[in-house]
Amino acid sequence: MEEKKVKILEELKKTFPDKIKEASAPFGDETIVIDRDFLVILVDFLRKKPHSYTMLLDLTCIDYMDRKPRFEIVFHLFSLSNNHRLRLKVPLPDEDPWIDSLTFIWKNANWLEREVFDMFGVEFRGHPDLRRIFMYDGFIGYPLRKDYPLRKRQPRIRLRK
Repeated sequence: MEEKKVKILEELKKTFPDKIKEASAPFGDETIVIDRDFLVILVDFLRKKPHSYTMLLDLTCIDYMDRKPRFEIVFHLFSLSNNHRLRLKVPLPDEDPWIDSLTFIWKNANWLEREVFDMFGVEFRGHPDLRRIFMYDGFIGYPLRKDYPLRKRQPRIRLRK
């Protein structure tokens, strides 16, 4: 199994030398850092054989408030046939937090992307139904951003009759 881990990182660095910003395996977890414009191309490459990363396990966002770029979208992929996990990280700037949607590849990306949009304000371009999933429509701000005020009061909404 350890040989497979080294093999995928080395292959990706060799195949896309100018697109892979960083490739590491901290604590045995293979991690690739890429730019947002390369996401769809890389995911398409990884889904095909022999890699077969056909499952999106999770998608989330991290807010590094005091760092540039501020946000980082993290994708956890899994290859059933190879029994192997791979983590993709995509840094996003605070001024323009958007990334391409992967709903056309994985159906479960729909709800995961909506959650990140609702909690962090990251736009997923090409998403079929990008709207709030946890917060109500009149909610102002993004509650999981680190600069969101702890005791912020929201506008009241009328109850439905």
